[in-house]
Amino acid sequence: MADNRAMEVAARVGLCARGVIYVLVGFLAVRIGFGGDSGGKEADRSGAVRTIVEQPIGRVLLWALVVGLAAMALWRLSDAVFGQATAGGDKWIRRLGSLGIAVFYAVVCIGVVQTALVGGSAGTRGGDESSKEYTARVPYWPLGRVLVGVFGAVLLIVGVVIVVRSLLRKFEKNLRTGEKMSPATRRIVAGLGVIGGVACGVVAVVTGLFVLLAAVRFDPSQAKGLDETLRSFAATPAGPVLLIAAAVGLLLFGLYSFCEARWRKAPEHDDPTEPTTSRRTG
Repeated sequence: MADNRAMEVAARVGLCARGVIYVLVGFLAVRIGFGGDSGGKEADRSGAVRTIVEQPIGRVLLWALVVGLAAMALWRLSDAVFGQATAGGDKWIRRLGSLGIAVFYAVVCIGVVQTALVGGSAGTRGGDESSKEYTARVPYWPLGRVLVGVFGAVLLIVGVVIVVRSLLRKFEKNLRTGEKMSPATRRIVAGLGVIGGVACGVVAVVTGLFVLLAAVRFDPSQAKGLDETLRSFAATPAGPVLLIAAAVGLLLFGLYSFCEARWRKAPEHDDPTEPTTSRRTG
């Protein structure tokens, strides 16, 4: 169906955009872990955007990233409205999760558009600076402190879910593992998905803990964006080893995103034995 075909294209383009961001973030974090010069860039979305801007055809690449991020937001919004094209994809919890992802990528897309248009710092503002600013403002709203705490708890729970689902290789149900992949390719993609997913989940859990701590202590400085969260790993007894491990994991998740874009099941490839009520109709 036309709707499914359009969303399939949006999904693949969006996954490629996600891959670019995570590969760059992982690369920047690895350099920081090894004590190298990251060019003053933070290991987060803003640092990834700045890296793209500095390339010879940076503006062109930046607009390509905008298209990819917009496609990702549109795909997830479609999942929120119509339900995911998988078993159980129309459950409210999965629709809500898709909506949250859609909003996240829409916000990131807007930031990158600002950078592409004005060429300044509008879209490259550090994530840690933004995290502290928002955490400083929200507690003064009605029930604001509770909202910050709930956000931290949700982020923590989401991180745990990502870790568990990655370890159980739940992501494989969305891939054409049998008809399109050789056994060797399947093992490589599974490894990328497991390691990368676990790394993303762990980072989300740690970030959620920092946000919760900020809410409990009423101290915005406790909140950390992705860059400071990754750097905090270096402060553990394991030292930079843990930071490098997390960074490599994020980089591998970026590579997995490219693999998912290549081998993700199209809607028409869903298992025909699944109940029709659990699959999107178009």
